[in-house]
Amino acid sequence: MSALSAAQLLLTFMQLGPYSLIPPVFLAPMAGVSDRPFRYLCRRLGAGLAVAEMVSADIRLWDNRKTRLRLDHAGEPEPRSVQLLGADPHQMAEAARLNVERGAQIIDINMGCPAKKVCGAQAGAALLRDEALVERILVAVVSAVAVPVTLKIRTGWDLAQRNGVAIARIAEQAGVQALAVHGRSRACGYTGSVDYESIRAIKQAVSIPVIANGDIDSPEKARWVLDQTGADAVMIGRAAQGQPWLLGEIAHYLTTGRRLPSPEQAEISDWVSEHLQSLYAFYGEDAGVCIARKHLGWYSRPWPNAAAFRAQVNSSKRSHEQLALARAFFNHPANKERLAA
Repeated sequence: MSALSAAQLLLTFMQLGPYSLIPPVFLAPMAGVSDRPFRYLCRRLGAGLAVAEMVSADIRLWDNRKTRLRLDHAGEPEPRSVQLLGADPHQMAEAARLNVERGAQIIDINMGCPAKKVCGAQAGAALLRDEALVERILVAVVSAVAVPVTLKIRTGWDLAQRNGVAIARIAEQAGVQALAVHGRSRACGYTGSVDYESIRAIKQAVSIPVIANGDIDSPEKARWVLDQTGADAVMIGRAAQGQPWLLGEIAHYLTTGRRLPSPEQAEISDWVSEHLQSLYAFYGEDAGVCIARKHLGWYSRPWPNAAAFRAQVNSSKRSHEQLALARAFFNHPANKERLAA
């Protein structure tokens, strides 16, 4: 391993308003994934910030169980960051204000979601095509709340319309205090190479902190991305699914230049069990069991006999049965092969 410079080793936090975010390794907001149980686990295992799942800015849609749970931050480590999705400046401002009243300490604005349903409503990444509307939304939200406002974007709508630098300048002028950039256009979705050069150009164009996002799946990759882009922090999305301890591993590497040893089998079993029990408590018996299945699929993916385990655990309908199966699988002696691989 090559020696790291003193400047690299001192990268231990990112300042956002009154908050020193330690370490500068953040969990990305992911619909259906970054719920309160997962955010809590990722924070406990080393993330410096965990942004909540996106919530519609249309408060008329808040009176349902799914959204009420997304707005529930009871017991969550500070600072609590809530992501809003919408295209109407007044709605966005009002939703931001109400979320701050409910305990949000950072308001994040989604202008990066590439989903057809979202973009079809002219929200998410679709907003990047209307720079004037972007400015009105950002000014309205920043003016409505006294907490830091952040923005998550892509490099542009498509490869021919990469206006990330222009959007970043608009955001800075509007008072946005940090910018997360997924290094792909909306048209790219989650495929193809990440355009880290565009993230670098955005970082060079503004003075506010920039967070690099996209295909960061190892401590070494995180270090490389920071070096290539000059970004102030990294944001981990899909790579955290099934290995929330990755964020702590990245943080350790950025701080020390050394890799942490791989987690012990018993540690992983304990973390999985903790996560499952949090899901049952948060969602209730039936919904908790259903939601746990996808996480167990991610956790078990690299392990021997994962397919047989998933078939068995997905047929379980009670939390105590599901938990017992998971504990037996992740503690099974045969699965030591996975840790030795």
